[in-house]
Amino acid sequence: MQRRLKPNVFITRRIPDESIEMLSKHFNISIWDKKNQPVPRRILKEKMKNIDGLLCLLTDNIDKSLIDKTSNLKVISNMAVGFDNIDIESATNRKIMVTNTPEILTETTADLTFALLMSTARRLSESENYLRNGKWKTWSPMLLAGQDIHGANLGIIGLGRIGEALSKRAKGFNMNIYYYSRTRKKEKEKELGINYLDLNSVLKKSDFICILIPYNYDTHHFIGKEELTKMKPSAIIINTSRGEIIDEHALYSALKNNHIQAAGLDVFEKEPVSLNNPLLSLKNVTALPHIGSASKNTRINMSIVAAENLIQGLNGETPDFLVNKTIF
Repeated sequence: MQRRLKPNVFITRRIPDESIEMLSKHFNISIWDKKNQPVPRRILKEKMKNIDGLLCLLTDNIDKSLIDKTSNLKVISNMAVGFDNIDIESATNRKIMVTNTPEILTETTADLTFALLMSTARRLSESENYLRNGKWKTWSPMLLAGQDIHGANLGIIGLGRIGEALSKRAKGFNMNIYYYSRTRKKEKEKELGINYLDLNSVLKKSDFICILIPYNYDTHHFIGKEELTKMKPSAIIINTSRGEIIDEHALYSALKNNHIQAAGLDVFEKEPVSLNNPLLSLKNVTALPHIGSASKNTRINMSIVAAENLIQGLNGETPDFLVNKTIF
């Protein structure tokens, strides 16, 4: 009897060893192994021709032109909760399963979101630079004075898992929590002690606004000039979702002209963000390099789930975290 060949899997970046070991037991794997460098488009195109499974990251644009290069591909496993980097329609049309890694990063991303809120409110990055640059000469009553977090109004836009986890953290600071979501969640309102408002009311009422909605066609520039104008002059906006949800030109104008107080950004419209991005020139912007889920345990667990999704899909099972369920 002819021995069945192992399926071929390509991994677009070096991931934790635990996951590579898992995959090696089941598949012939190849890895783009240049540290902190995304796989070049030409190499990805070539790899797509002869693989059965792909494990990719949110930085990989798996569009129709790439998917059309495939002949054997059965599973695209995205090591991320979001999947806007993948053309789901094209994959579904070709009966290719697309999977993601939700739930695992909820608490870690909520931690980072609240940390970014605190850092921006209390001007921590600005204060550290002030000290390191030798500007601290004396104590002064209003030197680098920020905003109180305790007792403030928090507006959450998008009450998914991360939004719920964030609200629990905010409760520890006695914040008044308001949320806007496409679907109202009355049970969560009672459970978490939060209040639903329409979008305009959340924008007008909140001292802090956290963006936690997924990115898609409908949420592109969801926060633009009109929405920023409705916010308090003292308001702080935090984005740990996707950069494209906020119109960066409108945000820069609002911050530059003191229409809002400050912004904490873990994501940008184009990543990695250019040092020429005008937002980086503003002292009232706290900027991070997309590290929302960047704890060691979470990244290891994300990679393990991404590997499990591939194993299940290529073994003829329905993956636990299948995105395009209409494929069946």
